Amino acid sequence: MDFDLKEHQQMIKETARDFAEKEIRPVAAKADEEAELPEGVLGKLGELGFMGMMLPEEYGGAEFDCVSYAIAVEEISRGDASVGITMSVHNSLVCQPILDYGSDEQKKKYLPDLAQGKTLGAFSLTEPEAGSDAGNVQTTAVLDGDHYVVNGTKIFVTSGGKADIVILFASTDKAAKTKGLSTFIVEKGTEGFKVGKKEDKMGMRGSGTYELVFENCRVPKENLLGGEGDGFRIALKTLDGGRVGVAAQAVGIGQACVEAATRYSKERKQFGKPICAFQAIQWLLADMATEIDAARFLTLKAAFLKDKGLRYSKEAAQAKLFASEAAVRAAINAVQVHGGYGYMKEYEVERHFRDSKLTELYEGTSEVQRMVIAASLLK
Repeated sequence: MDFDLKEHQQMIKETARDFAEKEIRPVAAKADEEAELPEGVLGKLGELGFMGMMLPEEYGGAEFDCVSYAIAVEEISRGDASVGITMSVHNSLVCQPILDYGSDEQKKKYLPDLAQGKTLGAFSLTEPEAGSDAGNVQTTAVLDGDHYVVNGTKIFVTSGGKADIVILFASTDKAAKTKGLSTFIVEKGTEGFKVGKKEDKMGMRGSGTYELVFENCRVPKENLLGGEGDGFRIALKTLDGGRVGVAAQAVGIGQACVEAATRYSKERKQFGKPICAFQAIQWLLADMATEIDAARFLTLKAAFLKDKGLRYSKEAAQAKLFASEAAVRAAINAVQVHGGYGYMKEYEVERHFRDSKLTELYEGTSEVQRMVIAASLLK
């Protein structure tokens, strides 16, 4: 087994880290306070090829492998997790399903601008009564001539208020439950589609999370992604890839915590010596570094399997489960190393502490990941 990064992967790592250090990290606290992404950051990510990383060159993509994508998401998230999740959703949950299930016309129409960061995408599955239970989706899509008439409300939509297109899941046959779920591409400005409230979140504040409302929204039937009834299958496959992105994001948060805590432990002095000289602090740092390294390897393993065209549902769930929980533990320990200062917004670990928790919740809670893992073992 080769643990060395390939030349192009090392280049991506260095490029992403340099961009995060110069363009993202210095304004992360401001983005958190103002609940807005840094101005122009998504366009710059597009110029670097990071908004269409796994798309073919024919659609304007960078045509990189999933391992490269995971590396880039980690480094960007190390600078600011809000930018990282925006990039992850755009790549994994928007570009990928259009590439996998879209018609030639849909790919040509949407992918080039998405790949270059000229347009932004969102993924809309969750509803007030349908979180982990996707079969309980209440949003409906009824065919009426050349259009589907969509009615319903979606919640917790990352980038929903800023997105130019939304990957929407709605029921075209409620009696069939999961087998009646279908997927649509809905464009911003479509009649009957409006943005509801923006959520006031604890963490990941730079990434906007919105409610989306559909009232007799007429979506052209050529915007059906895949066929009627394919929605549940599309959602499951798409979320597998999304979990690799979230795992990489969690690793980035955890790595930022390791580095911040290590740096502070060398600077902070108590009882006449830096606190890194005390075994209690050393053990906290050791646990953090070990768990984040383990999380990184799980994440890269899932990405590697995806690149090989092999099944990776279990591995993606394992990576997402372990990396998210490791990130939370790393954030808690980083605050502990900082003592009272760790509770103050002046120090970045306070933001990492708030940001880390969300990685355990979205794109499937930790409990859902355990369900996926157990199901793969028991089948």
